[in-house]
Amino acid sequence: VQLQASGGGLVQAGGSLRLSCAASGGVVSLYTVGWFRQAPGKEREFVSAINWSGVSTYYADFVKGRFTISRNNARNTVYLQMNSLKPEDTALYYCARDSTQAYAPVVSSTLERYDKWGRGTLVTVSS
Repeated sequence: VQLQASGGGLVQAGGSLRLSCAASGGVVSLYTVGWFRQAPGKEREFVSAINWSGVSTYYADFVKGRFTISRNNARNTVYLQMNSLKPEDTALYYCARDSTQAYAPVVSSTLERYDKWGRGTLVTVSS
């Protein structure tokens, strides 16, 4: 399976973007999918994740109340709605699948659990 993130772009502070993570060559509907980001000169960090059913979600503190993760298993796609964007949200955003457990009831923020990394999509927030 390959994951491809899209929907990035340039937006002013306070604006919104919706990222999509589409899977091809396989399914993600049985697995947790996570969003991560990497800013220039920084390590990749966890942003949010959603379990296979969509019941369990988890957010990094710095995006709580601003970002919303969701999924459409029929479309094999996971979304990240980003509102109230800040310049510090500027980064390359990636999605990945936690392949360690199908039908996981809860999600993990541990980067090492995730694989099937797709190409990132660049989000730039201007002040």
